[in-house]
This record gives sequence, structure tokens and C-alpha cells, in this order.
Amino acid sequence: MMSTLSTLKLTAQQKPTHATPVQVRRNKLALRLWEQEQLALAHSTGSQYSPIKLRTVTDDTGARKQIETHKRVKPWWFTADNGKLSLSLKYGVATLELAKGKFAVEVAADKDLAPTLAALRGAVLAGELDAAIDAAANALKS
Repeated sequence: MMSTLSTLKLTAQQKPTHATPVQVRRNKLALRLWEQEQLALAHSTGSQYSPIKLRTVTDDTGARKQIETHKRVKPWWFTADNGKLSLSLKYGVATLELAKGKFAVEVAADKDLAPTLAALRGAVLAGELDAAIDAAANALKS
């Protein structure tokens, strides 16, 4: 009779107790890019996207309780002076510099917004924008 543990590959790895600051920043921006992607998909289909967030309020008796409210998500894309659609990335209130002197991605049409946002989210998670995120985070601190 064979034990179940002997059939599994055991390892000494442990789950990290906290993420590195770089990973936290990547995850924060990736989450915002996912929200923008959902907003772009809703925009292309003509529907609304408003995620729910929990907010703590104090009622008349002084008791604190959580209520659900709609979170406002502003689009990061805009129509540029040349009439083309442009997409800029935000970290907090700062606009990320994607390359030297380049702050936006030109998008051909509305239907290309969601795939472009997904590609940017992949780039963020791969660490390609760590320098820009770090510069924006340090600018916000000062």
C-alpha cells in the first residue's frame, strides 16, 4: 500500500509573506490596465462598465458599515490633434513616459483598444515598464 505523500513531488519552497515593491507597483498598474480593457470592451459594445467597490460609512447610530458603490473609471484614451486615437498610461496622476519623449500609444480604431491594453498589461507584468513606473512613483512621493 502506497501513501499519497510518496506519490507527490515535495519541495522546500514557502509562499512569500509579502511582495517586493516592484511587484506591488506592477500589479497595481496591471489591475488598472485590466479595468481600462473592460471599459474599452464595454465602450465598443455600447454598454456601461462600472465596477463595484466597498465603502465604509457611519450611519445615524454611529455604527460603521460597508456599502457597495460604483467606482468611476475614466478612460485613458483620447482623440489626438491629428484625429487619431491615442492611449496614455497613468500611474496615479502621473502619465508614464513609455519611451524618451513618448507618452502615448497610437491606436488605429476603437476595436483595437482592448487588444492594445492587453498587450500593455503583459508588458507591465513582464517588467518592461519598471523604469517608467519607478520614475512616476518617485515623482509622486516628492
